[in-house]
Amino acid sequence: MTESFRLVPFDSATAPARVRLEGDLSRTDERLRLRYRLADPGGTLRIPPAAPAPRRRDELWSRTCLELFLAVPGSAAYWEVNLSPSGDWNVYRLSGYRQGLAPEPAVTALPFAVERCGDGLDLKLEFHLAPLVATGQPLQMAVTAVLEHHTPPGVSGEGPLSYWALGHPGPVADFHDRDGFLLRI
Repeated sequence: MTESFRLVPFDSATAPARVRLEGDLSRTDERLRLRYRLADPGGTLRIPPAAPAPRRRDELWSRTCLELFLAVPGSAAYWEVNLSPSGDWNVYRLSGYRQGLAPEPAVTALPFAVERCGDGLDLKLEFHLAPLVATGQPLQMAVTAVLEHHTPPGVSGEGPLSYWALGHPGPVADFHDRDGFLLRI
């Protein structure tokens, strides 16, 4: 089963106007594959090169980070999956808003691929679902992203960040609102 998505910035003032971020999510019995198609004709975003082997690292929000929230319908708990093209990743089980932030030790992230495609990139991410949910169990999902901008010439430090998510049904976008679980797979 495959679901397509398109992400929109929370605040259009902080996001490059011509950047497009969309993709698709597919699931097999034990694996989840997530492909982001990122078109950035202005070259304003910083996408780190893919690392040969994934590794755990906290504070992924300080750079380009792609996120997935997984929930089992009817359950109060859900998982936050943080994946970076540079190979950094973490998976947390949350019992409420930002609670229970111990990383899941049994989750396996697989090597990521970053490929050029026209005026942008294809980011292909994959990890094992089996430690999180039973085979065939229905899931609700939200997809989000934190994108790092290039630092302007003559400016030191990290570039600014913009935050992207699925279209939100409410008047105010909330990065961790459970109502944002719009994909079902």
